[in-house]
Amino acid sequence: MFVEVNGIRLFVEVFGQKLVPDGPRMRERPTVVGLHGGPSDHAHMRELIAPLADVAQVILYDYRGCGRSEHGDPELWTMAQWGDDVRGLCDALGIERPIVIGASFGGFVAQSYAIRHPGHAAKLGLVVTGPRMDLAISMEGFRRQGGADAARAYEALAREPSPTTFPEFMRICRALYSVTRTVDQELAARTVNNPALAARFLRHTAPPPFDFRGQLGRVTSPVLIVGGDEDPIMPPPFQDELEAGLTGAAVRRIRLAKAGHFLQVDVPDAYFAALREFVA
Repeated sequence: MFVEVNGIRLFVEVFGQKLVPDGPRMRERPTVVGLHGGPSDHAHMRELIAPLADVAQVILYDYRGCGRSEHGDPELWTMAQWGDDVRGLCDALGIERPIVIGASFGGFVAQSYAIRHPGHAAKLGLVVTGPRMDLAISMEGFRRQGGADAARAYEALAREPSPTTFPEFMRICRALYSVTRTVDQELAARTVNNPALAARFLRHTAPPPFDFRGQLGRVTSPVLIVGGDEDPIMPPPFQDELEAGLTGAAVRRIRLAKAGHFLQVDVPDAYFAALREFVA
């Protein structure tokens, strides 16, 4: 379905019930708002967040400019606007005290939302993400997982996303996102991308498009940080920065061994157990 938020139509899907029968009454369950990575669309969140529908109502959607949502003005493809759209979507749907969980790029959006609207979320989940992009840290992550060729392929893509650098990056680096070296080709094929938007945010420029390290102290909701020790693009140093910056919130951090960027593939039992405990 489409929901109008801040002057644009966003594509939204709902998984699970808000009210469930519990004997003689209806019991209310929490609502999780999942923020997708990429920047692409929410297709991968069906595996990453939607399984939480057994303990919560789950809302997934595509950001403005992404997937099946309206693109709108490219000047509004910003972290500030995307953060405001999280709040706007909750207001439009009547969601109070959401549990907002952002994965990878979605973690950037989640931080923007939590910084700009402190106290609105009941809880905040930051999965395989960090407070900024940093070329050197990610290059080292790819070097650790795939050697010098992987580091060079990532650097080339990050410096100049193009029809040349992107296929080479995918050929060398895509399998490195999982320690099982699994690539879901069907998921990749059904994902809806906006190359212009992706190029804007994949490119490492000076000054960077965002850096939340100095603003994380504004976040007041309880936070769960989850990362994989073998993540090539968002390795543990990024989660170190999150943990150090979240001075105004109660923080729990979980480091998952033998796990890369795709936690639901590498360590599904440990990953979903952590999220379900956090949500419940």
